[in-house]
Amino acid sequence: MISKISPSIEASLADVKDGATVLVGGFGGAGMPNELIDGLIAQGASNLTVVANNAGNAEFGLAALLKAGRVRKVICSFPRQADSYVFDGLYRAGKVELELVPQGNLAERIRAAGAGIGGFFTRVGYGTELAKGKEVREINGQMYVLESPIHGDFALVKAERGDCWGNLTYRMAARNFGPVMAMAAKTTVASVHEVVELGELDPEVIVTPGIFVQRVVKIARSTTAASGIKS
Repeated sequence: MISKISPSIEASLADVKDGATVLVGGFGGAGMPNELIDGLIAQGASNLTVVANNAGNAEFGLAALLKAGRVRKVICSFPRQADSYVFDGLYRAGKVELELVPQGNLAERIRAAGAGIGGFFTRVGYGTELAKGKEVREINGQMYVLESPIHGDFALVKAERGDCWGNLTYRMAARNFGPVMAMAAKTTVASVHEVVELGELDPEVIVTPGIFVQRVVKIARSTTAASGIKS
């Protein structure tokens, strides 16, 4: 029987190469695969391009990866927040590149990669610096900008439950970018809080089918002490 269950985080990330493009799920703290990011830091891959909603908070998760000097470029929507001082310092020092992408465009560019779409036209960004150097076309009297798909070598996503075939369900808002990132990557690594038997997940509630997932690793559920929020 096919089993995509990985024995450890270390094993699930062993083949991430220097220079890889890594899609990282999460919206703020919701659905951020911090355990996998910590595993990536320990694994040692460098010169990475990271695609995510933001550029990290404080000194954990993505910020820790940045602080470790492993990231060459960040593609995200919200690079600067009150506690994004790690990215801010690196960017101002010229130690990391930034490609700023509006959030809707980011999600659609990732989805396009997973759906096999070569590009799409959007009105978002027309007439701004974000459209500089991109093809512009008039469609039905409106100006549109051509956006390209974002493909990943790896996707790191955080799910709630999974089975040995890689079928996944998510916990409420923790779903966010997980499903489209899983579709857009060559290798998807999903952390889950519960591994269930085949058939235990109702096919009607499976969000990410196992065809888009290569590795599943079980992690313990943590609780943020300050807020009591489970993740």
